[in-house]
Amino acid sequence: MRTFKDNQIKLYNSLHGKKEDFIPLHEGFIGMYVCGPTVYNNVHLGNCRTFLSFDVINRYFRHLGYKVRYVRNITDAGHLTDDNSEDKISTRARLERIEPMEVVQKYTLNFHRVLEQLNLLPPDIEPTATGHIVEQIELIKELLTKGLAYVANGSVYFDVTKYNDEGGNYGELSGRRIEDMIANTRDLDGQGEKKNPQDFALWKKASPEHIMRWPSPWSDGFPGWHLECTAMSTKYLGKQFDIHGGGMDLKFPHHECEIAQAKGSYGEEPVKYWLHANMLTLNGQKMSKSTGNTILPEELISGNNSFFEKPIHPIVVRFFFLQAHYRSILDLSNEAVMAAEKGFFRLASAIEKLPLITPGSTSSFNIQEWIDNCYEALNDDFNTPILISHLFDAAKLINNLDLKNETLSAQDLELFQKAVHSYFYDILGLELLSDSFNDTSKLDSAMKVLIDLRNKARLEKDWPLSDEIRDRLSESGIILKDGKEGTTYDIE
Repeated sequence: MRTFKDNQIKLYNSLHGKKEDFIPLHEGFIGMYVCGPTVYNNVHLGNCRTFLSFDVINRYFRHLGYKVRYVRNITDAGHLTDDNSEDKISTRARLERIEPMEVVQKYTLNFHRVLEQLNLLPPDIEPTATGHIVEQIELIKELLTKGLAYVANGSVYFDVTKYNDEGGNYGELSGRRIEDMIANTRDLDGQGEKKNPQDFALWKKASPEHIMRWPSPWSDGFPGWHLECTAMSTKYLGKQFDIHGGGMDLKFPHHECEIAQAKGSYGEEPVKYWLHANMLTLNGQKMSKSTGNTILPEELISGNNSFFEKPIHPIVVRFFFLQAHYRSILDLSNEAVMAAEKGFFRLASAIEKLPLITPGSTSSFNIQEWIDNCYEALNDDFNTPILISHLFDAAKLINNLDLKNETLSAQDLELFQKAVHSYFYDILGLELLSDSFNDTSKLDSAMKVLIDLRNKARLEKDWPLSDEIRDRLSESGIILKDGKEGTTYDIE
């Protein structure tokens, strides 16, 4: 297996809008920060796709031997709704008539439970916003000292115009011009306190009825949403680190504000590579609670929904996500998920046979070339769909080895087994499922018996029996395909 020393990864850097060679700040070490959930509701399926994408990236770095510090936060305070003076957790607490920290605990547990089902590795550090109020206050003090923030009626705002006047470039990540942003700003609560419409809150003074509040030099209040990620990422990864990730929807304003805060405080670009995962749609439409076009992970997995014909195992959901590149829009539909399930079980049934294969003479299949192709896919901005296509090539080889149509030398077989294990289990994070879900393994065994009986009938020129087996299977939706490498089957 390769290591990072003989592997060159190219990744798409959103900051520059192109693929770039990945060169970490410190050889052999990677610092990666991913924006976690705001725990005021059940985790969204689209968010799960984002976290799963970075889980694979994390797994691949570790596979190559990098020492990774992966930080993913929990937003449990300060996530303002449209920049007004109420955050989403406080709003949810009022609706459910419980304490804000009960809201946080309830939905943090839900978040962890769902990601565990999807087989995500936990981050190395999972800091919370409420656990880092002191660090956020100190960061605000630094920005005030440098003249890049100002106090207004007990709240503190970042001065975007001053930042740009002093050499900053607010809009560099999203490609937005500040003149356009000012022209398109809506009249929201708190705008009257600001010097400029695009200034954003670092600290908000709490209204008398606001539940979540902390003392500060400016007022009893709570931190701005953007501030927490800057405070926590730099605390655990340093003033400059390798990778910052999140969903495409966070590029503006959240990540744009993070860059401005960090550059304003420390005078340098905080992150070398910005990575963004794209959105998940449902039946060709953007997910929306207001239209009813939405589904929770638990509803997809349990089958308790009106969109899918049956429950979907979380590993199949994971496989479905990985069939699309993380930067592409992925549409969730019954047809697409059923096709993914069928493909997953075909792949899994082959991989299940691999440990039982015995070596023989050398095959025409070039194992080293196949391994190189798999690495090439992963090195090209973590292209999981191409890797999966190579795994299906491996499945064909495994089935041929099982049928004794091909053999591998002992050395090649060992190399092949280790590589398949690494790609399927360690990097993609997939698993073989229990018999209750993996029905195709039993079907494969039954089909092998029927194909053998048909082959025997054909050898004995018992054409009526051979045709009867083929026709009766066809009536059941199972199509036999005769080829040079033997007989295979497909399900219509």
